[in-house]
Amino acid sequence: MKKSILFLFCILVMTSFAQEPVGIFKTNKDIGSPKLAGSASYNPDNQTYTISGAGYNIWFGRDEFHYLYNKLKGDFILTANFSFVGDNKIHRKIGWMVRASDKDNAVHCSAVLHGDGLTAMQWRELENANMRDPEDEIFAAKPYYSVVQLERSGKTMIMRAAHPGEPLQLIGKHVMENMPDEVLAGLIMCSHDPEVVETAKIWNVRIDQPVAESYNPNKEGWLGCRMEILNVFDGKRQVILDKAGRFEAPNWMPDGKKLLFNMDGSIYKIPVEGGEPEKLNTGSANHNNNDHVISFDGKMLGISNHREGLNGGGSTVYVLPLEGGEPQLVTQDTPSYLHGWAANNKEVVYVAQRNGSNIYNIYKNSIKGGNEVALTNNKPKEHVDGCEYSPDGKYIYYNGSQSGTMQLWRMKPDGSEKEQITFDQYNNWFPHISPDGKWIAYISFDPDIEFNSHPSYKRVTLKLMPTAGGAPKVIAYLYGGQGTINVNSWSPDSKRIAFVSNSGKK
Repeated sequence: MKKSILFLFCILVMTSFAQEPVGIFKTNKDIGSPKLAGSASYNPDNQTYTISGAGYNIWFGRDEFHYLYNKLKGDFILTANFSFVGDNKIHRKIGWMVRASDKDNAVHCSAVLHGDGLTAMQWRELENANMRDPEDEIFAAKPYYSVVQLERSGKTMIMRAAHPGEPLQLIGKHVMENMPDEVLAGLIMCSHDPEVVETAKIWNVRIDQPVAESYNPNKEGWLGCRMEILNVFDGKRQVILDKAGRFEAPNWMPDGKKLLFNMDGSIYKIPVEGGEPEKLNTGSANHNNNDHVISFDGKMLGISNHREGLNGGGSTVYVLPLEGGEPQLVTQDTPSYLHGWAANNKEVVYVAQRNGSNIYNIYKNSIKGGNEVALTNNKPKEHVDGCEYSPDGKYIYYNGSQSGTMQLWRMKPDGSEKEQITFDQYNNWFPHISPDGKWIAYISFDPDIEFNSHPSYKRVTLKLMPTAGGAPKVIAYLYGGQGTINVNSWSPDSKRIAFVSNSGKK
C-alpha cells in the first residue's frame, strides 16, 4: 500500500513539474506518451528556450513529441528562430504547431524544420486521420532556414520561413476547416526515434495577435506594446517592457544606460535592462508625439509637441535640455514633425506642410527659430519623411517616393545632389545612421502597403545596410509599423537598436 501511494505521489509530482509554465508558455508537456520524457527550460537573461523531446514521429494517425503551448483564440502570428543542438540527425524536427487538443490523434497543423533541412507545412484534417503535406516539400541547403513563422488568418494556416538575413518566403498555405476557434499553439520537438531524446534552442519567440485591415485604433483601442532591444549583428532580441498601453519610438540615451520614449503625450526614460519608466520634465509640452531626437553632443532634446491655438495648432518643433525643462519654440508654422539634428547641434531638420498645401517637404532651421529653408520641392502625390543627418554632417538621409515606391535617399545639407540608395519592391522608411557612420537601420513595409503611408499593425521587417553601399539584410521580423522605429534608436557603440513591436487588443 505504501509503495502504491509513493508511486502515485511521484506521478503527481512529475505531472505537476511537466505542467509548470516555461517563459511565455503556460503548458509544458509530452504528447502521445513517448517512451522517453521531454523537457523545456527558459533562460531569462538571453530570453532563449531549450526544448528536448523524443517520440516516434508526428505523422500517420497519432503523434509523439514534446510541446510548449498556450491556448489562443482568433488570428495570430507565431515567429521564432530555431537551431538544433548536436550532430545532424536526418529525421528530427522542430517548429510551431497549432493543435485542436492534447490528444495524440488530434487535428493539427505544423510548420516544421527537419534535421536534413526539409522545411514543410504538415497537417491532420480529422481526428485519427493520416497526416498530409503539400508533397512539394522544400529542402534547404546550409544554412538551413532558421526563422519559421506560422500564421492563422480565419481558417487558413500560412507557413513562412527565412534564411538568416533574408525576407520570409511563403512555404505553404492550407485551409483547416475542422480547427476550433480556441486552439493549443506553441513550440514542438520530436526526435523521430523513440530511443533518443533530441534538443533544440529557440529564440526571438513572439506570439502576435493581429487585427483586421479595417481596425481603427482610435475607436477600438490601441494594441499592447513591447520595448525590444536588438543586436543588429547576431539578430538576438530582448523584451525590456511589455504593457497593454501604447508607447512608441525609443531613443538611446548618450550614456548607453537608458532609453527615451513617448507614452500618453509625455516623454519617459527606462533602463536598458528594463524597470519602471521615469517621466521626463518637458514643461508645458504635454502632447508629445513619436518624433523626439537627441542632439549629437548629448546636451539637447528636440521634440514634436501638439500645440493648441496659435496658427491653427498642430505638431510643432521645440528644443529643451536633455535633463528636462521648459521647451523653446523652433517652428511657428504647423504641422512640423522633427526628425534630426545637424551635426553642429545648432540646427534641426523636419518635415512639414506649408502655405495650405497638403504636400510634405523637408526643411531645416536654427534651433533659435527664424526663417526655415526648404530642402525639397515635391510634386503632388510625392512624399518625404524621416530626414536625419549623418554623424559627420555630410548628408541628410530620408525616405521619399519620387521613384514611385517609398525608398531611401540622401542629399547634401543644402538640398543638392539627391540620390536614391535603395531600389527594391518594398516600401522603406526612416533611415537611421549608426553613431560610427557605418550602418543604416530602417523599417521595411510589404509592397501591398500604400507607399506614402506607414501604418500601424502590419507584418514588417527591420533591415540593415552599409552606408558605403551594398545589399540590405533583414535583422528582425515583427508586427508593428507606426511608432516602431520612427526616430534614431542606435546604441552609442553602434551594436544595438531599440524598437517597439505590437500584439493583442488593449
